Amino acid sequence: MNTSSNHLILLALLLAVVALFCILIAAAAGLLARIDGATYATALLRSAVAFAGSATLSLALLTFVLAAL
Repeated sequence: MNTSSNHLILLALLLAVVALFCILIAAAAGLLARIDGATYATALLRSAVAFAGSATLSLALLTFVLAAL
C-alpha cells in the first residue's frame, strides 16, 4: 500500500467531504421532520439515524473505491 503524503492528504480531504455531506443530510432530515410536526426529540432522533445511515453508506463506498485503486 502506498502511504505517501499525497494519498494521506487526499484521504483526509475525502473524509472531510463525507463528514460535511453526512451533516447536511442529517440537518435536512431533522428540518423535514420538524416541519412535518415532529417534536424536537423525534426530529433529533431522525436526524441522527439519517447521519448514521449516510455515514455508513458513504464510508463503505469510499472503502470500495480506495480498495479498487
